[in-house]
Amino acid sequence: MSYLLFGVIAYLLGSIPSALIVGKAGYGIDIREHGSGNLGGTNTFRVLGIKAGLIVTIADILKGTLAAGLPVLFAADVDPLIIGIFAVLGHTYPLFAKFKGGKAVATSGGVLLAISPLLFVIMLFTFLLILKITKYVSLSSMVTGVVAVIITIFMKHTGLIIVTSLLALFVIYRHRANIKRIKDKTEPKIKWM
Repeated sequence: MSYLLFGVIAYLLGSIPSALIVGKAGYGIDIREHGSGNLGGTNTFRVLGIKAGLIVTIADILKGTLAAGLPVLFAADVDPLIIGIFAVLGHTYPLFAKFKGGKAVATSGGVLLAISPLLFVIMLFTFLLILKITKYVSLSSMVTGVVAVIITIFMKHTGLIIVTSLLALFVIYRHRANIKRIKDKTEPKIKWM
C-alpha cells in the first residue's frame, strides 16, 4: 500500500508542468506551441531565455528530489529510488499536460540528487563540460546518463546501479529523434555558452 500511495504522490509531483506554468504565468506563452514544443528546460531556455530556463530546470530537478525524499521524510519502508521513478514518469507523461512532457533529464537528476548528492555534482559537472565542448544539450544529457551509470558501478550500490541504468536508457530513448538530428547535423546548438 505504501508503494502505491507514494508512487501516486510522486507521479503527481512529476506531473506538475513547470515549463507550462512559467511560460503562461510569466510570459503569457504556451511553451508547447513554440520551439520543439517540449515541456522541458531546454525548450524553455531556447524560447524564453536563460532566467526562465533556469527556473524550469531547477523546478524539474526538485520534483525528482522531493519525490524520492518523501519516503525518507515519512520514515516509510519504501525504496526512494523506486518512488523517484514515478516522478520521472510523471514529468515525461504528465497528467496535467495531456501526457506530453519533458525528456526526463532534470527530474532523473533530481531523483539521484536525493540519493547521492556527490553523484549529482559529478553529473552536473559532466553535463556542463560536454555542453561546453559540443554545444548539444541532448548529447550532453545522454553522455551524462552513461557517466552516471559508470560512477554507480564504482559505488557498488546495486539498487542505484539498476535505477541509474534504467533512467539513462530512458533518457536515451526519449532523445532518439535528437540522435538522428545529430547524425544529420541538423540538431540545434546552444549559443549562450
